[in-house]
Amino acid sequence: MSENCDNNCAGCSQDCAERQQPRDLRAHLHPDSSVKRVIGVVSGKGGVGKSLVTSLLAVSAARAGLRCAVLDADITGPSIAHAFGITGKALGDGQHILPRLSALGIQIMSINMLLENDTDPVLWRGPILAGAVKQFYSEVLWQDVDVMFVDLPPGTGDVPLTVFQSLPLDGIIVVTSPQELVGMVVGKAVKMAQMMDVPILGIVENYAYFLCPDNGKRYNIFGESRVEAAALAQGLPLLGRIPVDPAISRACDRGRVEDLQGDWLEPAARLVTAMTG
Repeated sequence: MSENCDNNCAGCSQDCAERQQPRDLRAHLHPDSSVKRVIGVVSGKGGVGKSLVTSLLAVSAARAGLRCAVLDADITGPSIAHAFGITGKALGDGQHILPRLSALGIQIMSINMLLENDTDPVLWRGPILAGAVKQFYSEVLWQDVDVMFVDLPPGTGDVPLTVFQSLPLDGIIVVTSPQELVGMVVGKAVKMAQMMDVPILGIVENYAYFLCPDNGKRYNIFGESRVEAAALAQGLPLLGRIPVDPAISRACDRGRVEDLQGDWLEPAARLVTAMTG
């Protein structure tokens, strides 16, 4: 260290030993919290139903007897609380922020629980958004959680990067849709995870098909699916296929995602259960 050092490494060109030491970017749980496994749910682009998949994964795991939590890391576009019908605000006990509980006992934290009005926009720049996600992990009291699902915003921006660097991810699940771009989009998400040395658990396809209630036939209304080929190309398992179903939309709009019944994510649910066993 130079004798004239002012401890401001950002504007310094000196290659001193202190500067070479890597900064610890990890977020640490509060000593009173306990989380065994953390699984990120990611997508290469928006609009593919990532929050729906996150919600259904938590519901499936809770029904399997696991103690679950959902950390909504999509700060500018939060939807987890609405899907679970949670309208109240987060409270505190003087030491912790307390998550809200869903009907199945899923512990949930989302930025909407801290805003005066749910419709208030969050006009923050990337570093502040990323800092909020780390605070959700570190300052919320997560009680005896077997598996936490983290709903990330789409793409490879500040918040996904922060989650990959700061949270102890045991793996990610990539959500996509049956479009021709799927190979490229999945590839971007997979490469980011590989660069950050985070395990990729598999792929979930949303909007996979429409099951006609009149004749029982399946229709590929978004075109022939290429997800299986994309999964095979990346050497990843296909962990579920969710149909286009008005009942799913109605349940989420009404805050009743926990009422949905379906085995669409059965492979993913088995994988998560095995990870926590």
